[in-house]
Amino acid sequence: MTVVIGFEGSANKIGIGIMKDGVVLSNPRRTYVTPPGQGFLPSDTARHHRGVILTILKEALEEAQLRPSDIDCVAFTKGPGMGAPLVTVALVARTVAQLWGKPLVAVNHCVGHIEMGRQITRADNPTVLYVSGGNTQVIAYSDRRYRIFGETLDIAVGNCLDRFARVIKISNDPSPGYNVEQMAKKGTRYVELPYAVKGMDVSFSGILSYVEEAAHKMLSSGQCTAEDLCFSLQETVFAMLVEITERAVAHCGSREVLVVGGVGCNRRLQEMMSEMCACRNAKMFATDERFCIDNGAMIAQAGWEMFRSGHVTKLEDSWITQRHRTDEVEVTWRE
Repeated sequence: MTVVIGFEGSANKIGIGIMKDGVVLSNPRRTYVTPPGQGFLPSDTARHHRGVILTILKEALEEAQLRPSDIDCVAFTKGPGMGAPLVTVALVARTVAQLWGKPLVAVNHCVGHIEMGRQITRADNPTVLYVSGGNTQVIAYSDRRYRIFGETLDIAVGNCLDRFARVIKISNDPSPGYNVEQMAKKGTRYVELPYAVKGMDVSFSGILSYVEEAAHKMLSSGQCTAEDLCFSLQETVFAMLVEITERAVAHCGSREVLVVGGVGCNRRLQEMMSEMCACRNAKMFATDERFCIDNGAMIAQAGWEMFRSGHVTKLEDSWITQRHRTDEVEVTWRE
């Protein structure tokens, strides 16, 4: 039996999870929440993480009913993500590994999402749509790599939704994307927005600029409601994501689609993806907010896979990489 503790803190979520042979033993998490209309700065986010990380570590061990001596390996997020928060968490993970005398494994954040999704849903070899505040990618496994079939050319879909939420002053608690989703359910009118699919890639910055400008004009004139704009934005960007995912499914001959990342727990996105999968005799897999949203258990799960297949990160190599690509990781633990 192998027990791995995982440290995640690549953005405004900080979590520490413990996995034992595919079983989640604990997974506490905290979120840095800013006032409505504001985003989160790297330095402030790192300060938040520093203030709570030891409390979360204690919670993780107590919830799992384990001692440091029971841990076999310490995993941490290498990247991608925001520099200052990543450094904060990496430093604590490195310190803990040295204090406890445990091997260290640096994990790609995106691979963590994929491996957690595969573990929880039992999807075998899915085409993956990875959607979050910092990343938007369509991925499929081939020849010991997670290959990127398509991605955003500018900002991530989660960033697009979050920034629009700031424009109309939606609360950031528990997250702006979640609150956009709830408002979208009340929208009744579709406002036509730009649709930017370019081959297998997507672009969200133009849509965001358009809807930001439209929001001020249309809301002040009463042409539509904020709920209508949330509904329209979701429908448009999710349709783009379903289109490029379907194209990858067709290319790979896949019968499974797995949606991961923070935006992946959006019920409307899951519904649209399920409809596409039904048309292609495929099955759609997704998890809830416990595992879609950034968490420590996903880093522990990927670290568990990597450690068991022989991966160990030397202390001198245990730094962070803000732009750590999904396809840079050699996937030695899959057939």
